[in-house]
Parts: sequence; structure tokens; C-alpha cells
Amino acid sequence: MIRHGWPILAAILLWWSATGAILWLDRFRARSRGLLMLGATAMLAGALVALHVSSRDPSLSGAYVAFLATLVVWGWNEIAFLSGFLSGSSSAPCPVGSSGWNRFGRGFGAVAHHEFALLLSGIAVAAVTAGGANPTGVAAFAILWGMRVSAKLNLFLGVPNAPHDMLPPHLAHLGSFFRRRTMNLLFPVSITAATVLCVLLALRAADPAATDAQAAATTLLAALAALGLVEHWFLVFPWRAETLWGWGLSAHGAPPSDDTHDPHRDPSHPADRDGENKTAACGMRLSTAGRQGAAS
Repeated sequence: MIRHGWPILAAILLWWSATGAILWLDRFRARSRGLLMLGATAMLAGALVALHVSSRDPSLSGAYVAFLATLVVWGWNEIAFLSGFLSGSSSAPCPVGSSGWNRFGRGFGAVAHHEFALLLSGIAVAAVTAGGANPTGVAAFAILWGMRVSAKLNLFLGVPNAPHDMLPPHLAHLGSFFRRRTMNLLFPVSITAATVLCVLLALRAADPAATDAQAAATTLLAALAALGLVEHWFLVFPWRAETLWGWGLSAHGAPPSDDTHDPHRDPSHPADRDGENKTAACGMRLSTAGRQGAAS
């Protein structure tokens, strides 16, 4: 249990509770978001200090502290994004007919500030842990970042089950950049790479020569990678986020009953052959039901 059982349980509980808590905090009114960001920033500062200290501590407790502190750093970015403080330079939905690099440029502009914040956060994590004997923190951040980039690219290229329910109303326009299609060429690559990473980390965690601290730290990372893999599968199978985080999304209202807001739908997708009218701009329907509207 010390080497594998407790780390797996801890990773799952932290992943589930942290995600739900961030979604729940997002329900606060706009005038409260400044206080929310102030509190989150104070926690960020404490997390960076904890990462520095724990990176010099190769013990079992050092691994857990580093892992938790990394989740706090990641959580700061998620709160800043979902609260609207750090999203992008554009809040316009994707215009009908936009494609190729034009669509990519518009999509990146809509989340550019968040992407740069994640990059700077990663640099900060690497800086405060440099030279330490415990790489758990920087490794965990790298896994989160890689999984997030992969998920965003897959959403942009097209998946059957885009998670519009994870977007709050003020970010509803981002849903217009989610393309709905049966499959894209990147998805099998993402799944294969994530699976290989999980297997390699699991094999390393199971190494009899590893100490309890090393086995637990690697198990935490393997579990985190596995959870990122599960989130990728959420994009394909019709499992709604409310199933896992209903308590965090309860204030977001009911989801829309269809996807008529998406003019980039794949005609080969069964749900896209219903002859519904397309809207004037991607995300138009999301303005009325945007609360239904994330790696890594």
C-alpha cells in the first residue's frame, strides 16, 4: 500500500476533488473573482516555496508534498483561466467558414494568455526545483502540460464528445473552436503516447530495487498520466462531466440538448446528418447555454 496503493488513491482523490473545487469556485459572481484570485495567488506563492523545499527532500513525504504543490500551481492557472483573468486577447467566436491557419490563429488568440501563463508556470517550477534530488514536482507539471496540450489540439481538430459543459458562460465562445467529428489523426497518436508513458512509469514504479519513496513518487506520476489518458477517452465516449463533477457544475445550469452551434461539424458523424440550421457564428448557441460549454 505504501509503494503503490496509497499513491494511486491519493492521485485519484486529488484529481477529482481539485477539478470539482475549481469548477465550484467558478460559480462565484464576477465581483468576487478578484478575491478568489488573490487567495489563489497566495496559495501559488506557498506552493512554489513548498516545491523548492520538497525538491531537496527525496523522502516519501517529500514526494507527496511536491505532487500536491504542483497541483496547486496548476490549479492557479485553471482558476485564472476559468475566472476570465487569463484567457486570450480575443473573445469573439469562430466565424463560419474559418479554416486552416486562420482558424488556428483565432483559436490560439482566444487562449494565448493562458498558454503563456502555463509556460511561465512551468519555467518557475523548473527553476525552484533545479538541482534537487526529488524531481516529482517538475515531472508532474510536465505530464499535466503535455496532456493539456494534447487535449486542446484534439478538441481543435475534432472529437465526438467535446466538453462544452466545462466552460463557464464568459468563456462560452471557446466552444466555437471545438470541432465535432468522428475521429482525427492526432487522437490515436495521443492515446498511444499516453499509454506508453503510463506503462513505462508503472514498470519503473514496480522495480524491486526502488525505495519506497521512489516507488510512491513514480506511482503518483503513473496515476496522473493514467488519469490524463482517461480524460482523453472522455472526448470520444459520451460520458458527461456531470457524472464525476456534478457537485462542482451544479450551479452552471442544464446543458443544451444539441450541438447546433457548431458549423464545423463532420457530416460523417451520425448526429450531424439531421438537417439542423447552422448559426451565423460558431458558439452562438453557447451564449444562452454556455455554462455547459478541459492538460496538462
